[in-house]
Amino acid sequence: MIERKKIVYVTTAIIACAIPFLTQSPYVIKVLTIMLIFIMYSSAWNLLAYSGQASLGHAAFFGLGGYASALISKSLALSPIVAVFLGGIASAILGLAVGVICLRLREWFLAMVTFGIPLIVQTLTVTSFAKLTGGWDGIPATRLMPPSYTSFITEYYIILAFTIATILAINKIMKSKIGYALSAIRQNELEAKMLGIDVTRYKLIAFIVSTYIAGVAGALEIHHIGYITPEIYGLDISFWPIIYSISGGLGTLSGPIVGTVMITILWEFLKFFGLTFERYILIGGMLILVVIFLPKGLVSLRSFLTRERTP
Repeated sequence: MIERKKIVYVTTAIIACAIPFLTQSPYVIKVLTIMLIFIMYSSAWNLLAYSGQASLGHAAFFGLGGYASALISKSLALSPIVAVFLGGIASAILGLAVGVICLRLREWFLAMVTFGIPLIVQTLTVTSFAKLTGGWDGIPATRLMPPSYTSFITEYYIILAFTIATILAINKIMKSKIGYALSAIRQNELEAKMLGIDVTRYKLIAFIVSTYIAGVAGALEIHHIGYITPEIYGLDISFWPIIYSISGGLGTLSGPIVGTVMITILWEFLKFFGLTFERYILIGGMLILVVIFLPKGLVSLRSFLTRERTP
């Protein structure tokens, strides 16, 4: 089973690397690039859920990473690649502050508190820090690569490298002592304490790592698009990683990947037929069906079909 998973991951990575050679469409590459960023972002949110914590406001960390990176790159004349990591640190600092304050809250109590964080950050962005952030108009951000005929392909490979590195890092965490501790906390926090696990410490680690990766993902998107506005703190930006992770398979390494890929394909397919708001209804309906019939997500579809065929 482990070898099969390795083969699937390696094959997927090879296909991802080969895609620019299979299509010359800038639109397709653009969609796939954004999809890679949201795989990172969803994986970050999923890592937090893996520790038994829930966030309804991860857009705060996604957006802060973008703003911090854009401002640092511009003011210090740094390469966007360097600024991306610093943007992630800014998000992790906010994550540390939120974690310290809210860490003792359980599951959805924590989720409801985090729900308000993007609203606070957005308000500060357009009021107190408007001179820096441009208010509601936003500010330009340095592109990852200078615009040219091949720049969109180069940016695709840069973001693909970040995505693969993120997945490998999260896989390493999940299989480490930290990962086992987080899993134990998620399953039964009281028993984890009785076993001598420092629950507060490990939950805080999960919060910091998750918000750091979310910040890096947000920074990559902003430097890819070349502009940032306060809309990055929108409610939909907080909900997409939740939808991707739950539909793909909550608490699994491949869940956010499968969920992001499948829903992105469906989203663009429906867009091709001219559907706009109807896409939200159809995807919402699909999510309901997945939760009811595939509570472990789309990653469990094969075992579900096998079980159904077994007399």
